[in-house]
Amino acid sequence: MTLRQLQYFARIVELGNITRAAEQLHVAQPALGLQIRQLEEELGVKLLTRHSRGVSPSRAGRLLYERACEVLRLLEETGREVTALGRHEREGIVLGLTNGFANIVGRDLVLQARRDLPDVELSLVEERTVVLIEALERHEIDIALAYEVHERPGLLRVPLLEEETLFVAAPGLAPRSRAHKGRRATARPGGPRAKRTAVSTDSAPHPLAASIEFADLAGHPLVMPGPRDGVRQQVLATAKRLAIGLDVILDVSSVSMMKNMVARGDATAVMPYGNVFDEIASGRIVGRRIANPPLKRTLYLVRAMRRAPFAEESGVLRLLAEVSRRYVEVLGPLATSLPALNDPARLASLAATQ
Repeated sequence: MTLRQLQYFARIVELGNITRAAEQLHVAQPALGLQIRQLEEELGVKLLTRHSRGVSPSRAGRLLYERACEVLRLLEETGREVTALGRHEREGIVLGLTNGFANIVGRDLVLQARRDLPDVELSLVEERTVVLIEALERHEIDIALAYEVHERPGLLRVPLLEEETLFVAAPGLAPRSRAHKGRRATARPGGPRAKRTAVSTDSAPHPLAASIEFADLAGHPLVMPGPRDGVRQQVLATAKRLAIGLDVILDVSSVSMMKNMVARGDATAVMPYGNVFDEIASGRIVGRRIANPPLKRTLYLVRAMRRAPFAEESGVLRLLAEVSRRYVEVLGPLATSLPALNDPARLASLAATQ
């Protein structure tokens, strides 16, 4: 049994597909399959079960995967410690954040890391959740704060907070109920602004207009992000469940272009508050909470199961918890902290042993 075989086997289990594993490992698929067959012959057990969707580990395979993660974590940790001792360098950590989270508290995170973690060299990657998770699986980033991360082999996830997404429109575009579906009026730049009604909460730190029923989204032309985007999937799944037809006029995988179209009155959208934080504050875009049902999503702390602990693990987790709590404060009524976020010891325990 070799380290290479363990690395190959772990990646196959994590991806559930030998072809995808071969592509990520830059190994020919027949050669990868041969390594796994040799491993099975040496151990005298079947490690993988093949099916129409790919492969999954057998009972013996699950045990081998768990032990392989322990071995590979120890190998990575040993290399990191020896390198740091020899070079006296700061520990490099690559953190993945989504656009909205980075927009609101990314600066605070960087400045606080420089102040409180002098032995850490923190690098940030800002991307959509689906891209962050793929980067985690390829070990291109070390840890991520990402939304709606489904359970999958090789990843540990800890839920931190729950937040609502908003219906956003140009200031002059008044909300229409289903009774007005036949009368679409696009806001003209410089046109009269709709009267705003503040959300009835003293804790709201930002201006939100009166809420809108989910069913009333059908009366508005919507611009949506690409098919792999989590917000888009949630909106369309909710509409399908409620048998509501939505008018999606365009798919745009650019946050800045979506915001520009909304601000100019070309379309409306459903977006996280963090993505339109500055535009709502300046009055270029109006945000409305969505009701019946509200659209909520969960932010997770995510890392690879076989990633070795950082030397500054507790400090990094404490920092991420602090900025996440700050994020909840900024979102006000739109966000709710989950238990792990308010208990640093529990967060560290979950992140290390889940």
